[in-house]
Amino acid sequence: SWVIRGTHFYSPATRPAPFGRRRRQLSLTPTDEIGSMTPNNKVGFIMSLRIAYARINQESNALSPILTTLADFKETIFMEGEALAAAVIKGGDEAPGFMKNAELSGFIKAALADGDVETIPILSAWAVPSGPLTRDTFEDLAGRLLSGLRDAMPLDGVLLTLHGAMCVDGLLDPEGVLLTRVRDLIGPDVRLVTTYDLHGNLSTAKVDAVDALCAYRTNPHRDHAKVGQRAGKILIDMLRDAIVPTQAWRSLPMVLGGGSTVDFLPTMRPLFKRMKQMEKDPKVLYCSLFTCHLWNDHPHLGWSTHVVTDDDPGLAEQLAEELAELCWSVRNVPPPKFPSIEEAIVKVRKARIRRTLGTICLSDASDVVPAGGTGENHRIIEALQREGQGLLAYVPFRDPAAVEELWDTPEGSTVRFQLGGKLHPEQNDALHIEGTLLGKFDVPCLLRHIVVSSGDLRLVITSGPPIAMKPAFYKDVGLDPMKADLVVVKSFFPFLLYFLPYSRTNIFVRTEGITDFDAITKLTFADPVHPIDEVAAWRPTDRKRRGVI
Repeated sequence: SWVIRGTHFYSPATRPAPFGRRRRQLSLTPTDEIGSMTPNNKVGFIMSLRIAYARINQESNALSPILTTLADFKETIFMEGEALAAAVIKGGDEAPGFMKNAELSGFIKAALADGDVETIPILSAWAVPSGPLTRDTFEDLAGRLLSGLRDAMPLDGVLLTLHGAMCVDGLLDPEGVLLTRVRDLIGPDVRLVTTYDLHGNLSTAKVDAVDALCAYRTNPHRDHAKVGQRAGKILIDMLRDAIVPTQAWRSLPMVLGGGSTVDFLPTMRPLFKRMKQMEKDPKVLYCSLFTCHLWNDHPHLGWSTHVVTDDDPGLAEQLAEELAELCWSVRNVPPPKFPSIEEAIVKVRKARIRRTLGTICLSDASDVVPAGGTGENHRIIEALQREGQGLLAYVPFRDPAAVEELWDTPEGSTVRFQLGGKLHPEQNDALHIEGTLLGKFDVPCLLRHIVVSSGDLRLVITSGPPIAMKPAFYKDVGLDPMKADLVVVKSFFPFLLYFLPYSRTNIFVRTEGITDFDAITKLTFADPVHPIDEVAAWRPTDRKRRGVI
């Protein structure tokens, strides 16, 4: 019997099967009829491919006491099956509240460009950075992924979007474990490609389980969909026998360096430019550079390089080595030193003209929520209460208990309450707040927010993580950033783009917290790492990490 898929006809011997099985290629002519088809009328027919796609993404901060649960994923981005399929097509919304198009939308674009790919949506689970996942949460997500893949088989390929810096309570290298399980399930003949954030951390398990991988190439990140599309094209070209990907990578004992690590600033620009030059060679399919997430608990944490070539392992090794050497050359360019909040307030006062023309963004570099900060750092509020009189300031703060306490209070009421000191009391004290409840809001994907006016402060107190990196965070609760003297953001990089029309000066401040650069000294590494230790050469550690004798 013959099977029809779209406009194509398959015999039982030629219907899609896992990659690697020999298939007969058939095509129809206008005179062909189903009953008369035989394997003898083959003329270069292009097979339809079955590719499953999924995401499990979270950047974890091993120093945070707030463990991430399944509820955190479901409250942020959680889609399965047809809901995911609808979100990644043109006009869909892949990451509501964050971005319309990301890696999986890019993959779908690559599949549509091929014209004969059946895409099978499995799962998209994406949580705000926080503490490590509970083991039950990881096992639940892994189980959903594996079950979905099992139900979708037979498959030709799988595209997975991961972060690369996930932590799980009691489990080392969870994404490596996840990929190993996926590979064991789908077998060696089904092709597997992954995408990563450039703040991921590579490991042997992550590399060995896949046929190719692609990381973001921008910081601040602005190429999610492009990376997904390129990864999808590599996967499809591989399945079409157009390429034979070969990989090489290097792992450096280096956790800090490269200045601010922004891709278009002087220190890092030559490295990213060199990767683009490498890819002009048609044999080079993709180059990745990982600057790692500082607060990850993997004992082999460090910068990494990775190169995918077309059937040229020697070239991949050569270029991965060259990129690693370029990374090592910028290791002594330290990250910028940030002023105290008191020093920042003085700068804000002096910037009168800039405050008149817009606002000034203060980045709380010690409590960056998209890097796993708790959002409970009280020190900016405390300093503004003490020294910020006359400066209209918008400040985010996470305190689900305070939101719950005040939620039924009528707007316009005078309120007195204790703010903070609940999520991470060892790090953050409580503050006494007296003011007026201005508003209450249910914000999609970000839970309940309340706004309290206290003197010149406008406090946006949230139940969930305060993702204060876009003007919409304040505008959605009735606060116009252009009217504020200063706006506090909880972001290292993305706010630089989002607040560009509003901010006339950006000031990063150090307030003491779990996203300070020197907080990494609380972590344990298997080897000496720069700049915590004196490291004369990177290659011995690299060979040890990769298992190269």
